[in-house]
Amino acid sequence: MRELTIRSVVLGGLLTILFTAANVYLGLKVGLTFATSIPAAVISMAILRLLPGGTILENNIVQTIASAAGTLSAIVFVLPGLVMLGWWQGFPFWTTALVCASGGILGVMFSVPLRRALVTGSDLPYPEGLAAAEVLKIGSTSAEGAEENQRGLRTIMIGSLVSAGFALLAAMKLVAAEIAGYFRIGGAATGVSTSLSMALIGVGHLVGLSVGIAMLLGILLTWAGLVPWLSLSASTAESAADVAGAVFREKVRFIGAGVIGVAAIWTLLKIIGPIIAGIRSAITASSLRTQGDTVLPLAERDIPIKLVGGIILATMIPIAALLWQFLSGGPLADHAGVLVAVTVLYILFAGLIIASVCGYMAGLIGASNSPISGVGILAVVGASLLLVAIMGRSGEMDQTRALIAYALFATAIIFGIATISNDNLQDLKTGQIVGATPWRQQVALVIGVIFGSLAIPPVLTLLNTAFGFAGAEGAGANALPAPQALLISALAKGVLGGDLDWGLLGFGAGLGAVIVLVDEMLGRTGKLRLPPLGVGMGVYLPMGLTFLIVVGAMIGHSYERWADRQRDPEIAKRMGVLLATGLIVGESLFGVFFAGIVASTGTDAPLAVVGESFAMIAKFGGTALFGLLVWWLYRRLRRAV
Repeated sequence: MRELTIRSVVLGGLLTILFTAANVYLGLKVGLTFATSIPAAVISMAILRLLPGGTILENNIVQTIASAAGTLSAIVFVLPGLVMLGWWQGFPFWTTALVCASGGILGVMFSVPLRRALVTGSDLPYPEGLAAAEVLKIGSTSAEGAEENQRGLRTIMIGSLVSAGFALLAAMKLVAAEIAGYFRIGGAATGVSTSLSMALIGVGHLVGLSVGIAMLLGILLTWAGLVPWLSLSASTAESAADVAGAVFREKVRFIGAGVIGVAAIWTLLKIIGPIIAGIRSAITASSLRTQGDTVLPLAERDIPIKLVGGIILATMIPIAALLWQFLSGGPLADHAGVLVAVTVLYILFAGLIIASVCGYMAGLIGASNSPISGVGILAVVGASLLLVAIMGRSGEMDQTRALIAYALFATAIIFGIATISNDNLQDLKTGQIVGATPWRQQVALVIGVIFGSLAIPPVLTLLNTAFGFAGAEGAGANALPAPQALLISALAKGVLGGDLDWGLLGFGAGLGAVIVLVDEMLGRTGKLRLPPLGVGMGVYLPMGLTFLIVVGAMIGHSYERWADRQRDPEIAKRMGVLLATGLIVGESLFGVFFAGIVASTGTDAPLAVVGESFAMIAKFGGTALFGLLVWWLYRRLRRAV
């Protein structure tokens, strides 16, 4: 049966451009990315049905390539920090591409032995992997499946068009993009805000009710508790907006970082056993394979473990070269040999641990929900502490700045490992269900990494030229928040500069420990969980980015309860996932298109047709229109299902 074919690689590459652009924009705007397996599978089947000889395994390869490339876009959680720091003025194409490719390939290789521990040898649910497998099976086996596939494609298209259309109205200033209000309670300051973003509704639908409620708790802890409490001593001469904003940026976000860090460490402690068992199983399988093809079934053949080890070691050569080049000619050039040697070892060992953590978390709660940001926080703090141990703190501004940039650069490579290992076990679960050959899928994952690595730099360059990033020198009012990169950069500065408020991180860690305990207790009672990551995200992401995610989670939960009462609940739920994906893709792709217009015109509002006097109408009218469109989309979806 056709599997790894030229046309599957070409189609996967084309979808890569689509989903990479969407995920880069979403990651810079919201600090989240979305899993692309299901929409890639739907689009792939619709296209391959028009060609002779299309198979379910060929479709699986397409979604594997597109999924890997789209997920690699989470590298934007780190790399923009170099621009915010002022170390880079843009994103050099080949350097950026090689950082993405080297980290991504290591992520694929590290997760090969983990397949046996976390896919075939565990009962992890892999929600997105199972859903993608069902889409592939139904769409390839019957006329009913073909009809469902067409409906799914229409659902994605309608969601995308409505989402992009509303974003266009916002760019024209006919509707508001965000609504916010700040006020004082006694001497304290706080506020409420929300974006009018279809993409956030889609994100909320995908992450689900547990994460939505956890984020709501984080929002309440922040804006009803932490911000008012920490702003009590602020000057009453400043506006409520300035006080609340400063407290949130400079204090509360580090508390959120502590929560997320504890969540990531707890996850690691729970999965050390399965990781060791998986590595042993992979070594055993490799020895069996050498005894003849009849010993090991086709569906159990990974890339041989010896070849995996060779590729890992070979990948360390370009990584060392990248690190050396980054240091050459700068304040740290005299220490390049020691720094590169230690960093390569750190990437090697930290990468294996991170791949294990991310693979387990993706299997447990899905790639979209997995706390990649928490892993990035731990990685950059670890890298920064390692550099302090080697170099100390000289107090020289140039050297400190160079160390911060180097820590971010090394973390970016580790983050590439994290993003891919977070996704590819999900894809391998899909492959296991549909009968794919693991080694062919692993090759497809490497191909996806290469496609994504070539697509990410130009998209980043375009968005940086058009909007810039919050915190960077010269950033305008429309600068992309890049919340994860901003936080990770701040942590590196704090550790290496010696001015990090460990008390805030410690308070967050204590809060995270309490939330972990509550979540574990809820898990034992079989009740709704309270993911610590979700609480942490609610604490350190701005309310303007999180409130609609909560709303979307509630809408999605309501829809899924309705779907459970239908004749075929699984089909109804998949259609909901596809609508949510369309909402994300439409707005995100419009954002990239709009960036091109901004970059070419040199103005931050090139499509505006009204002035500030229309702002009040845009707020109230935009809110009403937004609500009506969301209601209409879900009402139409129910009728279509």
